Amino acid sequence: MSTDELASKTAQICLDGNFLFVDETTGSDETGSGTKCTPYQTPVAAVAVIVSMPEEKQASFKIAVKKAGEAEYVEITASALKKARKSHEIAAKKAKKQAEQSSKDKEQNEAKEAEEQRRLDESKKVVLVEDASLAVAQQIRIQDSVKNRNTRVKVFGWVHRQRVQGKDMMFIVLRDGTGHLQCVLTDRLCHTYDALTLTVESAIAVYGEIKEVPAGKTAPDGHELIVDYWHVVGKAPGGDDSFANRVNEESDPSLLLQQRHLVLRGDRASSILKIRARVMRAFRDHFDGNGYFEVTPPCMVQTEVEGGSTLFEFDYYGEKAYLTQSSQLYLETCLPSMGAVYTLSESYRAEKSNTRRHLSEYTHCEAEIPFISFNDLLDTIEAMVKGVVNRVWDEPTTRAMITQVNPDFKPYTEPFVRMRYEEAIKWLNDNGIKRAEDGKDFEFGDDIPEAPERRMTNTINKPILLTHFPGPIKAFYMPATKEDPRVTESVDLLMPNVGEVVGGSMRIWDHDQLLAAFQRQGLNPDVYYWYLDQRKYGTCPHGGFGLGIERFIAWITNSYTVRDCCLYPRFVGRCQP
Repeated sequence: MSTDELASKTAQICLDGNFLFVDETTGSDETGSGTKCTPYQTPVAAVAVIVSMPEEKQASFKIAVKKAGEAEYVEITASALKKARKSHEIAAKKAKKQAEQSSKDKEQNEAKEAEEQRRLDESKKVVLVEDASLAVAQQIRIQDSVKNRNTRVKVFGWVHRQRVQGKDMMFIVLRDGTGHLQCVLTDRLCHTYDALTLTVESAIAVYGEIKEVPAGKTAPDGHELIVDYWHVVGKAPGGDDSFANRVNEESDPSLLLQQRHLVLRGDRASSILKIRARVMRAFRDHFDGNGYFEVTPPCMVQTEVEGGSTLFEFDYYGEKAYLTQSSQLYLETCLPSMGAVYTLSESYRAEKSNTRRHLSEYTHCEAEIPFISFNDLLDTIEAMVKGVVNRVWDEPTTRAMITQVNPDFKPYTEPFVRMRYEEAIKWLNDNGIKRAEDGKDFEFGDDIPEAPERRMTNTINKPILLTHFPGPIKAFYMPATKEDPRVTESVDLLMPNVGEVVGGSMRIWDHDQLLAAFQRQGLNPDVYYWYLDQRKYGTCPHGGFGLGIERFIAWITNSYTVRDCCLYPRFVGRCQP
């Protein structure tokens, strides 16, 4: 208690026989006043009040204590009083020392703040002027810095990291989206107001020459910019609203999603998006190099492909319409005019699956190929995955980014495992993996859930082309096999740590069989007249597949969730930013 608090308590005392009362059970040192009605809890509190009185009054006050479990107050024993006085003396000395230290700290902080303010005031007088006698600086991007060493350059970017070394040296790691560049500022360059108040994520311009770092030193690309002039383009806030206070490694995942626009500036997030860009280009290069044509189907449709329960419905000028679940049906219409075709476009699924591998909006790589067999389709999928991976792996900058986020990744060169659905059911049962709903063995016709499928894939630890699924658990357009009409010419490509990445099949190419499939599914064939016409005017055997780009990226980058593999993820409960 402070001196003022003790004096206040002393003034309020209304005692019985000059006793201060202590009740170890019901008393309170914080709110008690020493009366029987409001006793203290410890003798130390009573002693503190007595010693705060004038000396001539102290001897007239005594302490009565009611111990836990006792009914009456009794005068404190001499030994207990001595112990309480000792405890009070120790506490008083500690409080005095803390007060002195607090006062000292306050004086030091005030002096430090005054010195800091003096430095800031002085810094406003320091004005930097570009030296006109130097060579004109050529503006470059950081990715071009190696070939521009020993040349005066100008670089724009954002402060990724900064470190002050004394009063006359500052290191800034600059980021411009193409790379990172260490910049060294010395002397007057560090004394300006902007230098003293510079914050992470501020946009700046730096001028100077790029020099190799001395032996034994490290920096991005092995060099650093020796700055001779710089200025702020757009300063980021500091204090409570600083970048580090908005997002950091300890932030809750939901907050990171809400601040996704800031998270994207981080090393891993930006690397994944760059890898994604290179992967998208590699898919296009693969298809273009194999004679496919790219098409851009509509995303507003009036048909379903993968079941009506996952359709996003909206009003289209008074008509019912949906966001596309897949562009497959439209790709099939291009076969007679363009041959093999593909698309890289968005698909939408209104399934309320809040898992790490589901999105409501995702980038869908889809392809359709005419005049092929089911085995041809399997070969095509395997060749595509291997070909795309090799393309990005053969690019040094992309390989470096992949290695940075997933050091263990290596292109898969062996043949993919080919396993029939029935073999997968047997594998699950042989390995003691049961159905979650009843704890029993899996049976033919069961749709294998994500968890058992992932466990099987991770245990085998190889890409698996899982084929020949039963018709009832697959889409209406998948044809039954001739040798076993219970199963379809269908395939899922399963990747370790991710699960299903590709889904594909041959397509029913007989008009009457497709019409019967519509009827089984309860679909109105009139809405699909244009799709049925493909079987009417020169039908042919054909097949195709769809690959989820986000899942493919998750596999390459070893990302826990596909939400990290797109710009702004959309899923149940998340449509911002």
